[in-house]
Amino acid sequence: MPSLNDVLAVILGGGRGARLYPLTQMRSKPAVPIAGKYRLIDIPISNCINSEIYRIAVLTQFNSVSLHRHITRTYNFDAFHQGWVQIWAAEQTIESADWYQGTADAVRKQLLEIQSTGAKYMLVLAGDHLYRMDYKAMAEFHWDTKADITVAVQPVSKDEVTRFGILKREKGGRISSFVEKPKDPEVQKKFISRDDPERPFLGSMGIYMFNTKVLIDLLMDFPKHDDFGGDIIPQAITTHNVFGFDFDGYWQDIGTIRSFYETNLALTTPETPFNFYDAKLPIYTDTRFLPGSIVEDSKLQDVLIAEGSRILRSEISHSIIGIRSQIAAGCVIKDSIVMGSDYYERDREGLPIGIGANCHIEGAILDKNARIGSNVTIRPFPRNKDIDNQNWYVRDGIVVIPKDAEILSGTTIAP
Repeated sequence: MPSLNDVLAVILGGGRGARLYPLTQMRSKPAVPIAGKYRLIDIPISNCINSEIYRIAVLTQFNSVSLHRHITRTYNFDAFHQGWVQIWAAEQTIESADWYQGTADAVRKQLLEIQSTGAKYMLVLAGDHLYRMDYKAMAEFHWDTKADITVAVQPVSKDEVTRFGILKREKGGRISSFVEKPKDPEVQKKFISRDDPERPFLGSMGIYMFNTKVLIDLLMDFPKHDDFGGDIIPQAITTHNVFGFDFDGYWQDIGTIRSFYETNLALTTPETPFNFYDAKLPIYTDTRFLPGSIVEDSKLQDVLIAEGSRILRSEISHSIIGIRSQIAAGCVIKDSIVMGSDYYERDREGLPIGIGANCHIEGAILDKNARIGSNVTIRPFPRNKDIDNQNWYVRDGIVVIPKDAEILSGTTIAP
C-alpha cells in the first residue's frame, strides 16, 4: 500500500471571487473570515492535517496578501516534522507571462514545483468550501481501485442538479460520463446513478486525487484545457480509469454572499449542520492569545461569540459576533454577521471601530474594522436586490458593510 507521505495536497486559492464581492474587495476568497474567528482556507488545510497529509501547497493569485499573512502566521511545523504549508503564487516565467487562466492552468504553471516534491499522488482541493472530510479514506479508495483519478462525489437532489457537474457512475464505481450543470430533463435522466428518488444524482465536489504522472500528461497533452471540472475530468473519463468516491456528510460551497450569509448563521443554532467542536478533528487557525469576551447585562439568543469582544447592554439574536467586536449599549442585532476587528485601536479621533450606541442592525454583514456610528439603522432589502453605494452594498437583499468602511451616526440603510 502506498503511503500518505507520497501525497501532495494542492489547494486552489481562488481568482477574483466576484460573487463574494465586496467581501473580496481587499482579500481572496479563501481569506474570507467564517464562524467568527476562522478563515475559509483553514478548512481544507485542517482537513489535510487531520488526514495525516502534511505537504500542502496553496496556489494564490488575486488579493493574496492577507491570505499569505494568515498562512505564514498559522501553519508552521517544527524543525523535526517533515510537513510544510507553502504558498505558490502566480509568477512570470520564461515559459509564461500570463496569470492563472483556470484551476487546471494554475496547477500546470506549477508543474516544476510539483515535480520537485517527488509526490506520486496529488490531492486537488478548493479553498472556499465548508466541510470535514477524511482524505485518507479517499486515498485508500484510490489505491484499492487502482484508479488514475478519483473524484469525490456527493448525492444531489433533483432541485439542485442544475448547480453541479453531474457524473454517471457505473457498478464498481467507475465514472463513465460527465455533464456540467444540466438543465434539459432528458439529459438529466441519463445521469441517474442512485436508487434514491430524493437524491438520484451524483455531483462533483471539486475534490480530485490524481496519480501525478497521469495529471502531468493530461496537462501537457491538452494545453488549452484550463479547468478541471469543465475540461480535464471530462477528457480523462474517455481515456483513463476515473472513479467516484462517496461522501455523504455536510458540504457547502461558499460561492455567493447569500450562501456565505446562510452558512454562517446556521452555525449559531443548536442544530448546526457543521460542528467546530470536534475534539479529534479540530479546525485550526491563527493563535491570537485574546482575552475572553465580556458581555454586560445583555440578552443573547442563538449567538456565536468569538474571543476578545465586549458587548454592553444590548440584545443580540441569531448572529455571529467575531473577534475583538466592540458593541456599545442599547444595540439590537438580529440575523447578522459582525466580523469584528483585526486589532484594538488606541487614541484615534473620529468613529471608533465597532458598533456605536443604540443601533438597530438586521440582515447585514459587517466586515472587519467597520466603524458604525451611534443611532444607525440597517435593515434587509428584498431578495434578489443588488445596490452599490459608496460605503455599503446590497447583495441578494443582504446589506454588506465593507472592510474599514465608516457609517456615520444617524444613518439609515433600509428599503
